[in-house]
Amino acid sequence: MGPLSGYKIIEIAGIGPGPFCAMMLSDLGAEVVRVDRKSAEGTGSKFNVLNRGRKSVAVDLKNPDGIEAVLKLVEGADALIEGFRPGVMERLGLGPDVCFARNPKLVFGRMTGWGQDGPMAQAAGHDINYISLSGALHAIGSKDGKPVPPLNLVGDFGGGGMMLALGVVSAILEAQKSNQGQIVDAAMTEGSAALMGIIFGQHSAGVWSNDRGTNMLDSGAHFYDSYECQDGKYISLGSIEPQFYAILLEKAGLDDAAFEKQMEKDEWAGLKDTITEVFLTKTRAEWCEIMEGTDICFAPILDLDEAPEHPHNKHRKSFIEIDGVTQHAPTPRFSRTENATPSAPPMAGEHTDEVLSNWGFSGDEIANLKSSGA
Repeated sequence: MGPLSGYKIIEIAGIGPGPFCAMMLSDLGAEVVRVDRKSAEGTGSKFNVLNRGRKSVAVDLKNPDGIEAVLKLVEGADALIEGFRPGVMERLGLGPDVCFARNPKLVFGRMTGWGQDGPMAQAAGHDINYISLSGALHAIGSKDGKPVPPLNLVGDFGGGGMMLALGVVSAILEAQKSNQGQIVDAAMTEGSAALMGIIFGQHSAGVWSNDRGTNMLDSGAHFYDSYECQDGKYISLGSIEPQFYAILLEKAGLDDAAFEKQMEKDEWAGLKDTITEVFLTKTRAEWCEIMEGTDICFAPILDLDEAPEHPHNKHRKSFIEIDGVTQHAPTPRFSRTENATPSAPPMAGEHTDEVLSNWGFSGDEIANLKSSGA
């Protein structure tokens, strides 16, 4: 099931973007084996959605027999992904050169914040730091306010794990033609910069200001923002195009001539004050009755409990439940190679015997690895 069915990926367990990448590849049908630490054996949680859909082996990577076991897995894999600081895999004895010697077609996916080289390469960091260096965090926030972290969506997931998944799949496709593997160096700083491409372009053109909250897409415009309703709930507007903006004015009863100056930035603050007061006159449900489903570019802002219950999301089955845990369905969708429903996140080492046997280890080899503590 899924377009990546038949491909085999090794994931060296980590946090954040690495597991997200592995989840995406698994959701799309790849067989992903997660190599967890031996010390973590038996741990895990069904709530760790990023670990869903794959099997886990527990290996002591400080034991030479454990390293040899991983290298034997490498021999049968299409790709390996890891998220350590630069040089850690080499010190373990699992660096690219060693792995390529075992499998020349292997794709070696590396996930870091700063990249494999450069002055910052060895420094610790998290999503908030990586998107600071790319300019992304500076651009997010309200006027006269400080930068607001967009959760860890831009660095860890959009600019990190998703970019690594794209890179790994691209390199696997290339290896089918060249019969040669390669390293994929995915850096969250660079991935988040890529997500900012259109903003950098507009800034170079002189139409995007460095002042937060003053631009069309960053809450500066009255027609592209969120608004509170009478009941304390919120709605979102994205009425950029003139024909959509006209419907907004009609449905909201905004007949003031000042609203005809849609793209005049000097007018935005005053128009926003007016439209703020208008949305406070009705509840969110009342505004949905008036605007939802029209071409205003309108949606209610749903919380984490509400989103899975919205009729559109329910119709699309956008959310699923696995072992009692509500989570997103695999995406994107495919017309022919349909994605399967993922399995629940495994406990560390839950499938050690099964995976090793399926990947070509004999019963004696498995027994010897156990007796050596690997």
